[in-house]
Formats: sequence, structure tokens, C-alpha cells
Amino acid sequence: MSPPPVLDICIGYDSHEVVAYHVLCQSIVEHSSRPVRFTPLNLASLKPVFDRAPVGVQSTEFSFSRFLTPYLAGYAGWSLFMDCDMLMRGDVAELFALADEQFAVMVCQHDYAPRDEVKFLDRVQTRYAKKNWSSVMLLNNARCRALTPSYVQTASGLDLHQFRWLADEAEIGALPLEWNWLVGEYDYSPGARLAHFTRGGPYFAGYEDSDYADEWRATLARTAAATGRKT
Repeated sequence: MSPPPVLDICIGYDSHEVVAYHVLCQSIVEHSSRPVRFTPLNLASLKPVFDRAPVGVQSTEFSFSRFLTPYLAGYAGWSLFMDCDMLMRGDVAELFALADEQFAVMVCQHDYAPRDEVKFLDRVQTRYAKKNWSSVMLLNNARCRALTPSYVQTASGLDLHQFRWLADEAEIGALPLEWNWLVGEYDYSPGARLAHFTRGGPYFAGYEDSDYADEWRATLARTAAATGRKT
């Protein structure tokens, strides 16, 4: 099956880390060999279909709205969801090339316990099975029809993040860990294709010296660049 002409990417948008969204987009554009289409999952623009009240344990504004990705794609084709606190270091087209029709969703199947009790902005580091699996999801949208706005509005966090909306766990495919490399949880790897600042991005105090932080700042500089700009 030939790949779609445009790669559909939904990215979590959080008003506390706006810069992260834009730097991630820039890093994707710089490395992609294919056209991409970005959709920011901004709660303000989702209100017509999604207006779920926040809960105490959610660490980002897109903790639940990420599961609207198949709905926003009209339950057609493949879409990629990503947290915003990431830096793309590889070609996202290579990630889409891993899409396998036998699965409803494909994720990096982490098996770890977070090192911290508290992460960025003094938010509690919650622990649960399948932690961080849903931070990068390659979604076979037609097989994710259970994720209606109504369901995402009311389902528990564990039901969503542990993929209980699937009929069978066999519908979850595995992606190589380098496509969701957990910075500070995993040792530095030059082969990481996607660095995930899950404990806190380089834009937060205390995380400025994280692995890949210099690369992130260099991408930030290119994001803000304009030829002939007056400073």
C-alpha cells in the first residue's frame, strides 16, 4: 500500500510550554522527507466537541484530548500523536513507514518506573502500567472508532492511557524505543530518533542540562530565525 501524500501529525499543546510545540514542529520539518500537516491539540479550539474538566493527576492540558486524534482525522488513514516536550532527530516518514495494518495503534512499549516523585512545574509523577506508551501513538484511525468525543470526555484516565478502549491488547503494536527515547530515564543514545523530555524540557528551570538540551536550544534558535531581522 502506498503511503499517504501528507503525514498527519497531532501534537499536544499546553499553555505552560508553548515554545515546546513550535520547536518540535521545527525539528520535524527539518528532518522530514515528506510533507507534514500539523494539528495542535489546543483545548480552547476543541471546546465545541471536548470540554472535559481537568483532574488533579493530569500533568498536561492534553492528557485526555490526545485521544481525539482519530476523530479529528475522520477515522481515516494513519495519524501520529506526539507530546509537545519532544525533539525530532530522525525522519518522521520513517516512523510512518512502520505502520502495520494488523494493529489499531502502535507505541513504544516502555517498561520502567519513573525516577522522580515530582517532575516539571512541581507536578506529581504518577506511576501506572503502560506509563508513557500514549506519549507517541501511531494510530490506525479506522480501527479506533471507540474513541468518540463522548467516550474521551467521560472515560477514566487509566481506561484511556492503558488502551482499554481496544477489544484486545493484541491490537497494540510495538515501535522501536528510539522513537520515544525518555530523556533522563534512559541513558544518552546518539541513535535516539525522537528525544522525549518527559521529566521536564530544557525550557524549565532545573532541566537546562538534560541530554539533547543543546540540540533543542539550537533548534529553538532556528525556529526564531528570520533573515534580516532587526533585534
